[in-house]
Amino acid sequence: MERQTFTEGSPWEPIVGYARAVKIGNIIEISGTTATVNGEVVGKDDVYLQTKTILQKFEKVLETFGASMQDVVRTRIFCTDITQWEKIGKAHGEFFGEIKPTTGMYQISKLISDDLLVEIEATAILRS
Repeated sequence: MERQTFTEGSPWEPIVGYARAVKIGNIIEISGTTATVNGEVVGKDDVYLQTKTILQKFEKVLETFGASMQDVVRTRIFCTDITQWEKIGKAHGEFFGEIKPTTGMYQISKLISDDLLVEIEATAILRS
């Protein structure tokens, strides 16, 4: 099976040695994604805006592989303050309300920058 990768030019991609997403066959895995756009954190104090920004980035990644949010079967949400779950959940629900992928939301102690409040990973499966 052919392996396709998608990179977005994040400063961490070459240092850590990863791609934003990888597609093999009909499976697409999207790496942990934050609300960093053009090297700047979007919504430094706004977990809702950060979540929305991440999911908008997912849409663009999926499009490059001929997929859409409808193909997402699982998300994993990591946040630095679980008490903000409703704001995170609201943004997630706006993108996935009818799709209903499986998900998990986990509080972690810290992300790569103090300005980052949430990071999300996803798995998508293209239907034949």
